Amino acid sequence: MAIIDVTIPDIGDFDEVAVIELLVKAGDKVRAEQSLITVESDKASMEIPSSHSGLVKEMQVKLGDKVKQGSLVLKLETADTVAAAPAEVLSVAPTVATVPLVAVPQLPVAAVMSTPMPMAPAASAVAVVAPVHQPASVLSADLPHASPSVRKFARELGVPLNEVKGSGPKGRISQEDIQSFNRAVMVGETRTQAQAAKAPAGDGAGLGLIPWPKVDFSKFGPIERKELGRIQKISGANLLRNAVMIPAVTNHDDADITELEAFRVLTNKDNEKSGVKVTMLAFLIKACVNALQKFPQFNSSLDGDALVYKQYWHVGFAADTPNGLMVPVLKDADKKGILQISAEMGELAKKAREGKLSPAEMSGATFTISSLGGIGGRYFTPIINAPEVAILGVCKSQMEPKWNGKEFDPRLMLPLSLTWDHRVIDGAAAARFNAHLVNILADFRRVLL
Repeated sequence: MAIIDVTIPDIGDFDEVAVIELLVKAGDKVRAEQSLITVESDKASMEIPSSHSGLVKEMQVKLGDKVKQGSLVLKLETADTVAAAPAEVLSVAPTVATVPLVAVPQLPVAAVMSTPMPMAPAASAVAVVAPVHQPASVLSADLPHASPSVRKFARELGVPLNEVKGSGPKGRISQEDIQSFNRAVMVGETRTQAQAAKAPAGDGAGLGLIPWPKVDFSKFGPIERKELGRIQKISGANLLRNAVMIPAVTNHDDADITELEAFRVLTNKDNEKSGVKVTMLAFLIKACVNALQKFPQFNSSLDGDALVYKQYWHVGFAADTPNGLMVPVLKDADKKGILQISAEMGELAKKAREGKLSPAEMSGATFTISSLGGIGGRYFTPIINAPEVAILGVCKSQMEPKWNGKEFDPRLMLPLSLTWDHRVIDGAAAARFNAHLVNILADFRRVLL
């Protein structure tokens, strides 16, 4: 028998996160990997699991505490008899589904206005006029009186339970209370929106714009009201900020991928037994890394009056999920081959669909690709993910007749839409970037040069 310290593991690219829920208490028996507490950053909420099985002797954190990697969560008494206890006698706290948030400083909000987001971001994603969590210092010391199902419902909508007044017995919070609070937020009755309304015009918050029109749509016919998902609320704020504050320009071009597509099909046939499916996006990531290395200003970020050139190449890619658009980040793409990129993309996309992406897997991108290739369309204008300075939009390829000097040949053409920050990049540089990218996709051997 021994007493061990259970601490916060690696939680990604931020210093501190707030404890928003305690899932166990002193005296509970827990098993390895059972969730102990829920913490939340500006990018995601996540559960912290136990590293061992045992008996909780003493909790070292409380609601509202700020924790970071290495912070002590609780003291656990471990013993063979406790560790081997059957799962059915363990006190398992209500499971809290991790809700990835989209977009923040490094965003990962997939900046495509035409696709349901943000990153949404989207099921819940970055913060627009969505409910804002209070600082840890003002969080209630006790858990609000609500059932696990109501807590889950509140998390999905991004509603801080400690701000909701319960209408049930002894102040118990119901789903109707959550919905009422959320509706109040959306019409501007929260303190966050009141503060924004008082912000001086032209400071980037108020913008000096006339109020958003308020319309009773039911006067004109039947309606159905559905609350935005958490990712949509969160990403919406990032998308709005990026769209308003970045002087963005979009260049459109077409790449001849006839030979590259033939090579991709052959590669998949040769690697059929490996289970790794190579997509055109994997080639695009590799081609973009080559272009970013040739034109380093596209792999930079503005920092005041300075430009930060990054010596690493992390590429974000938009992943369509049931909860909205998420942007996993493939790290060190310059050091990986097409097969490895394809395998990692598949794993990250699966995690995104299951809502299991960690904050670290959604941050650090230096450039983003948003592909609508499997859906259709010709061109679109993707929104840059600040603090990145460029994003590439890709639509569905199609056969077109192209003149080869003697006759028209059928060629497979891929539409590209490059959006760039005019504060950092000028039109000539953008045109050269696109031209270089088109040349690589037309003859992928150029990557070796």
